[in-house]
Amino acid sequence: MQTEVSTGIMVETVELPSEALQRTITINFYGPASNLGDNSPVGLLLFNDGQDIEAMGFDKMIAYLHQTETITPLLCVGIHSGEDRLQEYGMTSGPDFKGRGAKAGLYRQFILEELLPYIHERYSHLVFNEMAFAGFSLGGLSALDLVWNHPDLFSKVGVFSGALWWRSKDRKDKDFNEATDRLMHRQIRQGKYQPGLKFFFQCGELDETEDRNNNGVIDSIDDTIDVMRELLAKGWVEGKNMHYLQLPDGKHDIRSWAKALPVFLKWGWRKRNTA
Repeated sequence: MQTEVSTGIMVETVELPSEALQRTITINFYGPASNLGDNSPVGLLLFNDGQDIEAMGFDKMIAYLHQTETITPLLCVGIHSGEDRLQEYGMTSGPDFKGRGAKAGLYRQFILEELLPYIHERYSHLVFNEMAFAGFSLGGLSALDLVWNHPDLFSKVGVFSGALWWRSKDRKDKDFNEATDRLMHRQIRQGKYQPGLKFFFQCGELDETEDRNNNGVIDSIDDTIDVMRELLAKGWVEGKNMHYLQLPDGKHDIRSWAKALPVFLKWGWRKRNTA
C-alpha cells in the first residue's frame, strides 16, 4: 500500500513476515517524496512502537520539518509492536528479573537480518549516509541496547521516557543495589567509548511518581541521569554528542513524546544553514 499525502510526505505501509519472530509486522515508511527518487544522501531512522508515531500524526510533523528545510532528508521507519512486546523489547544480554525481554535476541535478529535487508532492497535507489534508532518507554531501552551493541551500524539513538530501570533484581529485595543491578547502567559501565555514537534522552517530570531512594527525584529521571553519568565517565560530552531534554509537564504518554520528538529530529538532523 502506498499513498502520497498532501504535505509532500510519501507514506508507505507494508506487512512484513518475520521468521525470527514468527509473526507479521506492520511497518510504516515516511519519506519526503521529492528526495526519494534521486541519489541524494538520506538518513535512515528506525522507531520502535511505530503505532505511537502514527497516532501522534508523525507524517505532518516530519512534513513540516522537511518543507521548512529545518532538517536534512530522512526516511523514517515505524515498526509496530505486537502482543509479545514485553518479551521482544528489552536487552539482548538477557531478560530482567521477571523474565521479561526473553525474545530481545530474536527481535535483534529481525532488525538486522530481516528488516534492514528489506529496507535496502526496497529502497535500493537511495544512498543512506547514516542509521539511527529511537523508541519510547521499553521501546527506548530496546533501541538503546541495539545501538550500543552495534556502533558499526548505528550513529544516533533517541530514548524517550526510557525503561532504564530494567534490572536483574526486584528493587524490593534486601540485597538490591541500584549501582550494580540496573542492567543498562551495568552494560555501559562494562563497555567502552565509541566515538561515532550520539545520544538523546528525554524525560518528563510527571513520568511517574515512584522515588525508590527518597531523594525527591522520580525514578525515571534518576535512571536516565545515571545512564548519562555512565556515558560521561566513558568520554561522551553533554552538549556535544549527548543531549538531555526534561519536560516539566511531560508524562509517560504519546502527547508528551510528540512534544519532544521535533526537538530530537532537529538535534540529530538540523540543516546547518538553519537557526
